[in-house]
Amino acid sequence: MSRHRALRAKVKRGIAKWPVLIVVFVVLIGLGWLALSWAGGVLERRSQALAQNCSEGDSVLRVAATPSIAGAVADVARAYSATRPVVYDHCIAIEVTSLDSSAVLDGLTTTWDESKLGKRPHAWLPDSTLWANRLTALNAKLVGAAPKSVGTSPVLLAAPEAAAPVLKDFRWSDMPEVTDWSKFGQSWGRFSVAMPDPAANTASALAIQAALADGKGPVTAESLGSEASKAKLTKLAATVPPEVPATTRDALGRLGDSATVNAAGFSVTPVSEVDLFKHNTGKDAPSKPLVGVLPAGPAPVADFPYVALGGAEVGEAEERAAQAFRDFMTQPAQQAILARGGLRVESTQDRPSPSPGVSWSAVTENLVAADATTAQQISSAWASADRGGQVVTVLADVSTSMKPRLDKVKAALRGQVDRSVSGSFGLWEFARDLDGSKPYKQLVATGPVADKREALRKAVDGLKTTEGSQLYSALAACYEAAHDGFVAGRVNRVVVITDGAPDGGIDLAALKSQLHGTDLAVSFIAIGNDVDKGALTDIAQTTGGSVSVVENADGLDAALGQVLSTKA
Repeated sequence: MSRHRALRAKVKRGIAKWPVLIVVFVVLIGLGWLALSWAGGVLERRSQALAQNCSEGDSVLRVAATPSIAGAVADVARAYSATRPVVYDHCIAIEVTSLDSSAVLDGLTTTWDESKLGKRPHAWLPDSTLWANRLTALNAKLVGAAPKSVGTSPVLLAAPEAAAPVLKDFRWSDMPEVTDWSKFGQSWGRFSVAMPDPAANTASALAIQAALADGKGPVTAESLGSEASKAKLTKLAATVPPEVPATTRDALGRLGDSATVNAAGFSVTPVSEVDLFKHNTGKDAPSKPLVGVLPAGPAPVADFPYVALGGAEVGEAEERAAQAFRDFMTQPAQQAILARGGLRVESTQDRPSPSPGVSWSAVTENLVAADATTAQQISSAWASADRGGQVVTVLADVSTSMKPRLDKVKAALRGQVDRSVSGSFGLWEFARDLDGSKPYKQLVATGPVADKREALRKAVDGLKTTEGSQLYSALAACYEAAHDGFVAGRVNRVVVITDGAPDGGIDLAALKSQLHGTDLAVSFIAIGNDVDKGALTDIAQTTGGSVSVVENADGLDAALGQVLSTKA
């Protein structure tokens, strides 16, 4: 017994080591976290101090916004400024300017006139992606980032108060067909839709898409070239009143000043919902508000894209700030500000009140918009139908450098010929020694496209490249022929497609001495980087034309549509 007790007495019970190690490890983690938190706090305070100092100084982000939402965008800008934003050590201030989209597009792609427009913007908020597409077609490098919608607004028909209830079952597809109020049981006479130039007025452009679309759309290049679409465009153009106001704003003003239906010289006009809201509540609001009618069926919708601009005039800080402000605008609190300004946004159903003439009717289905290229082609097809169409002479570069691009040139020209509803069209080519010693050749004399369609198709298909590029000599001859064939009362223009500079023939000064002013515009579609853009711009500005720059021939179709859709 004693032996067993002795053995038990010698055994020592120790403490396990692993619990101690865990406690020590936890303590070390806690101390480390405290140290990191302290260091992080120091770094954050230093960062805040550096940010507040704005070591690189102040920078102004200039945003050009379409007039209907410029006020709401300015309110968002004030909210953004209250956050004291800093980008690349610059303190950012936002300056919002109310500018018509047509003025912005023209300024960005020609010469920005600060005396009329203020300083050039770093970001642009037009009422539709149509404008971003047009800018891309003219000069893709000016678009700094993919546009992003900040809100939407359906297109309505603005009508006098007495006429609005009668139109409750009207559909956009009725526009080419309905020509008299008797269709609605009224004795007001002719029914006509004022369609201000769709190349400069978004509501008109979207209304034409809706009239051409079958069901919910979209209109495609194939459907646009069909005989059915050309027939619709012909009918629609025939319903246009004799004197159409230049802008949607002017059309609303004339309708609002009219005491009776049709007293304005037309019956209704397309308008975005937010534009009608602003018209009816603005400082020049009519005594009787116009009433917005949402036609039955899929609704064309203006999508109000935010476009961060690119180019040499936009610095790194402005580029980053433009993107940061775009993201800020799409947050719920800022979306609510835009909603109070009349836009529709997903995060709230709130609507401005009071809103005379605007009922904010539910849109059950949106029209699917045409793609960028087709949208340009719709505008040019309309230009070919409206008031007898245009008189267009195309001068195509067939020098050797155009060989890899020639198939795209042919496709663009053939498509334009096929889609032209009326008007006149002619085709020349230029290189060297094409017609004896002449560096040019007239393939189809400019004349009514309906009579020359087959000859034009054959000439386009027969284009092939050869040596040389005597552009100025060829343009002088082509211009003179177009001037001799000038048709009064119509838009007359020469369109040059080229990818290089002249390598012989007359010089720029000699060419300019043969130009006759701005009645006959010369516009250029320049492909690639080998063109002398300065010289082309000089010629275009002398004649009232334009210069479109596309990086490769893939952009040619859209660029041609853009050029031919404008009034100058």
